Amino acid sequence: MPIAEVNGIKIAYDARGPAGAPAIVLIMGLGTQMTAWSDPFCDALATGGYHVVRFDNRDVGLSSKIESGRPVNIKWAFLKAMLGLKVHGPYTLNDMAADGLGLMDKLGLRTAHVVGASMGGMIAQLIAANYPERTRSLVSIMSSSGDRRLPQSTPEARNALFAKRPDSSDREKIIAHMMNVYRVIGSPGYRVPEDVLRPRLEASIDRSYYPQGVGRQMLAILSDGSRVERLRRIRVPTLVIHGVDDPLVPVAAGKHNAQTIPGAKLEIVPGMGHDLPPGLVSILTGLILNHCRTVDATTRQVA
Repeated sequence: MPIAEVNGIKIAYDARGPAGAPAIVLIMGLGTQMTAWSDPFCDALATGGYHVVRFDNRDVGLSSKIESGRPVNIKWAFLKAMLGLKVHGPYTLNDMAADGLGLMDKLGLRTAHVVGASMGGMIAQLIAANYPERTRSLVSIMSSSGDRRLPQSTPEARNALFAKRPDSSDREKIIAHMMNVYRVIGSPGYRVPEDVLRPRLEASIDRSYYPQGVGRQMLAILSDGSRVERLRRIRVPTLVIHGVDDPLVPVAAGKHNAQTIPGAKLEIVPGMGHDLPPGLVSILTGLILNHCRTVDATTRQVA
């Protein structure tokens, strides 16, 4: 696994597809490793003619862990954010966006189509808003603007998110916990059979299990507050993808993103929850490829 030194930390990544082709940079969500962008997902984009880069955010996977002095009380931080009180953490979403840009610099990518899921969508939004010269286009998947007036997660999804992660010494409890999370937030129209899901989760655990990072990443989300004004500054071509049946980030958030970002196109996917199951790979990669190709064709015509 290649490792890049970026902003004083190590970022694990991989890349595939033609090196000279336009780049697609994939940014994953809260506490989730880059391998959640599955090989079939990445291969479909690469076969479509793109140089595809995925990476582990800081505090997850094989990237650097940002140790802090005390454990994070996610429920208390969430309550503070909902009350409009300031939340502080050891780093911010802007820092995580800088990691993505730093990786692009290391790889010699002047521009890229920036694609983010959930928290990764928030990071991608910040890259598009603050660094339009580096962003060929934006794809925001199952993400939010952070506006507190938007509908919140269902109680079941919120409980699954806030549930204490099992100790690393008990493998079966970790697997049971992760299986439950996917049952709660996964796509009801594209359920992953347990005999398929379990090996994927086992591989993820074997690669890395670091629950401490989830709390710090959540602080970065909550401390960022509302991105509405920043979304209104986005001028790059934007595609918003959201599932009808997302219990963690309700579809209203995706609609709000598309309404807030000037000129954004919205694709609502029936049966999709808050995951990227195998059954949705061809649908999602098809939407992304169509978007990127349209942007690239327009750019060539202008040039």
